[in-house]
Amino acid sequence: MRSSVHIAVPAISGFAAASLSFIATAGAQGLDPASVSETREAIFAGGCFWCVESDFDKFDGVVETISGYAGGNTQNPTYKDVTYGDTGHYEAVKIVYDPSRVSYEELVSHFFRTIDPTDDTGQFCDKGDSYRTAVFTSSLEQLSVARAEIRAIDQSGVLPEAVVTKVVEDAAFYPAEDYHQDYYQKNPLRYKFYREACGRDKRVEELWGADVSG
Repeated sequence: MRSSVHIAVPAISGFAAASLSFIATAGAQGLDPASVSETREAIFAGGCFWCVESDFDKFDGVVETISGYAGGNTQNPTYKDVTYGDTGHYEAVKIVYDPSRVSYEELVSHFFRTIDPTDDTGQFCDKGDSYRTAVFTSSLEQLSVARAEIRAIDQSGVLPEAVVTKVVEDAAFYPAEDYHQDYYQKNPLRYKFYREACGRDKRVEELWGADVSG
């Protein structure tokens, strides 16, 4: 069993800069995914999937975000399986986006600027294998972009240590339970308390500077 620590919550428990101009989720913006002529998908693990959803829902061109699990060896895992078991899964988020409005390169850049990619034990207050960071790729193009972004960050020297975020190819993605989806919208006060207490935004600002999402 892996070690996992997640801060208690009452009742339940970007390398290049990118625009954060307005809320762009289907729910927040009222955008019907069916009205988008073409969508593509990206999958990222950045610690707590509630926070990753929130960070990407603010990003122009994102149509939908789905919390789930990826990278492990168990089919259709539950939250309990992933957090306390030995599934090998990460908490991950599938990003459905409109490629006419945002590129995969921009999404990868944004992802890194919302996490601590130097921590191989988890993210912020959440420690354990399921809270580690990863970019899950589904094509040679995505693989090349992710690896190039990591090289660029390391070569820039902007971070105090090397990037340890993994690039994982062709991993299955399993949606999480309904209560995890859009958690920050359904439970705004509890989510705000958790995020502030966990120190996510403070650490991201320490690493990347003030021009980051929160």
